[in-house]
Amino acid sequence: MKILSDLMGYRESIKVIDATLRDGGLVNDFYFTDDFVKALYKTNIEAGVDYMEMGYRASKKVFDESKFGKWKFCSDEHIREIVGDNNTNLKLAIMADIGRHDLADFGPRSDSPVDLVRVATYIHQMPEAIEMIEHAAKMGYETSCNIMAISNAQKEDIEVAFDMLGDTPVDCIYIVDSFGSLYPEQIARIADLYLNFAEKHGKKVGIHAHNNQQLAFANTIEACGDGVDWLDGTYLGMGRGAGNCAMELLLGFLKNPKYNVYPVYKFLQDHMVKLKEEGIVWGYDLQYLMTGQLNQHPRTAIQFTKDKRKDYADFYTEISE
Repeated sequence: MKILSDLMGYRESIKVIDATLRDGGLVNDFYFTDDFVKALYKTNIEAGVDYMEMGYRASKKVFDESKFGKWKFCSDEHIREIVGDNNTNLKLAIMADIGRHDLADFGPRSDSPVDLVRVATYIHQMPEAIEMIEHAAKMGYETSCNIMAISNAQKEDIEVAFDMLGDTPVDCIYIVDSFGSLYPEQIARIADLYLNFAEKHGKKVGIHAHNNQQLAFANTIEACGDGVDWLDGTYLGMGRGAGNCAMELLLGFLKNPKYNVYPVYKFLQDHMVKLKEEGIVWGYDLQYLMTGQLNQHPRTAIQFTKDKRKDYADFYTEISE
C-alpha cells in the first residue's frame, strides 16, 4: 500500500505528453484552425509540457486528403507553419499508425521539426511496427511503441511482443487502455509487467488512458505511482469517444514546479469551451461506459452518439448479446 507522499513524490524522469491534436482530432476529423493549434503550442510551452503530439502522419494512399484536416497527415511543412524552428524546450511528436502509414513519409530527423515518432500497433502487427521503429530510429528520431487494446491481449502474447521489442532501439513502450475498460488494480499489475521488461532492456514505460469508466485520470496516476514515466493527457480530456486523461487534472496532480496550470486554464477558457459550444462532442457518457464495461471498441458507442440516440437500455442489449 503506497502512502500519499510516495505516490506524489517528485520524479525528474516523468514526461507529460499532450495528445490533444492527435486523439482529439479523431473527434472533429482534424479540422483544427491554425489559431487553435498555435494557441495550444504556446500553452504547452508556458505550462511546461514535455512533448506535443501534432497528429498522425497518415498515408494519403489510405485516407482521402479532402475529407480530413491537415493534422491527419501532419507534414513537416504544416508543423513549421505553427512552430517555426521550435527553439523551445517543448519537443514535438507525430504518430505512425501501423497499416495506415507510409515508411517513405518519414525522412531524416535533421530535416524535420519532429523529435519523437510514436508507433501505434496491435500485437499481431508487431513485425511491421518494429520495421517502423527501426526506420524512425535510423532517421534519428526518438521512438515509442504504443501497444493498443492491451485489455484484449493475453499475458503470453504481451511477453512475446516484449521479446521482439527488447533488441530494438525503441525508447518507450506504452500501456494503452484503448477501450477504457481497465481498473487501477489491473493497471498496477500491467505496469509491473511492463516495468520489469523495461528495466531489463533499458526502456521507459508510458500510459495512454481512455475515460469510458471515468478512470483515465485514476489509471494514469496509478501507473505514475507504480513507476511509469511517460504520461499522456489532453486538454479537457478531448479524445475519441469518452476522451482521455485530462491535462488539467494531470498537471495539478504532479505538483512539480516545472509545470504551470494557469496557462492551461486560460486555454480551456479561451478555446476548449468554445469547441464544446460549437457542438463538438466527446467525453464520458452512458454508451461509452457500456462499451468500457464490456471491454469493447467504442465504435458502436460513437455511432450511437452520432445518431443522437437516447435508448441506452436497448443499446446495452444490442452490444451485450
